Amino acid sequence: MRWVVTGGLGFIGSHFIRLALQERPGLEVVNLDAMTYAGNPANLYDLEQAPRYRFLRGDICDPAAVHEAIGAKADAVVNFAAETHVDRSIDDPEAFLRTDTLGTQVLLEAVRRGRVSRLVQVSTDEVYGEVAQGESIESDPLRPRSPYAASKAAADLLALAYHATYGVPVVITRGSNTYGPNQYPEKIVPLFITNLLDDRTVPVYGDGLQIRNWLYVEDHARAVLHVLEHGAAGSVYNAGGGSSLTNLELTRVLVGGCGRSMERHVAHVADRLGHDRRYALDSSRLHALGWRPQVGFEEGIAGTIAWYRANEAWWRPLKGEHAPA
Repeated sequence: MRWVVTGGLGFIGSHFIRLALQERPGLEVVNLDAMTYAGNPANLYDLEQAPRYRFLRGDICDPAAVHEAIGAKADAVVNFAAETHVDRSIDDPEAFLRTDTLGTQVLLEAVRRGRVSRLVQVSTDEVYGEVAQGESIESDPLRPRSPYAASKAAADLLALAYHATYGVPVVITRGSNTYGPNQYPEKIVPLFITNLLDDRTVPVYGDGLQIRNWLYVEDHARAVLHVLEHGAAGSVYNAGGGSSLTNLELTRVLVGGCGRSMERHVAHVADRLGHDRRYALDSSRLHALGWRPQVGFEEGIAGTIAWYRANEAWWRPLKGEHAPA
């Protein structure tokens, strides 16, 4: 059994590869990653010489690189490769359309013309747009409000179109906000933790009352693995975490966990353009398939803070900093 994982040096992708190799003894994994700023070889440094792991540097927008990775032996493809940071998408929408949408189309073409039995398109709850009340279900209309969310929604629709038109065996997962070790320190959780550990302030957008649902990274990886092995082709599965908090509530948790104070360490800044007020997922379809999150938010966030505290050598170079003397 051989799986190709794209974007496997990134946050969720690296956790997925490690989980899959640990829990599927006969599995071989080929990791295709372009090594952009968030693709960090240190995330999988201990697997570099592993006999069942192979790394290929390549861009999913390059058909030749995708062909080399998939070849004639890949049984499944899991697509984590994406530009993901909303703020960056506001500054440079084209990069997101290229990787998130056109790159997915290149993968779909390769799968259509090959022998791959399953392609998992890893997506996001942000494709549903702002959810004022209730929870998003998989059949809801897509109403993305940022260039990032629009690029992922376009990829989802392409994937479903390839299934309907060509019979490509696609399944889609849409995860909620994910946190945990090895997350690039531009996202709210690692940015705030690393700033707070250095006794710096953290920037809260607007009033901080935007609501997000939080999913621990290992639970997210397990959701993708479960859908890969048990999901129905042509289907979409929401993977939501168990804890909904406002950004301000999350900030209080992180500030307290790092031993800092809201008064000294929090600065409210101008809100993000087009900032969605609330996301919420109904994950009952994936629950019925047999997956539920296992790591509670308090346990997960405490472990995440402890990991960043113990791994300065991992995150300081990413922030252009040196370890303190």
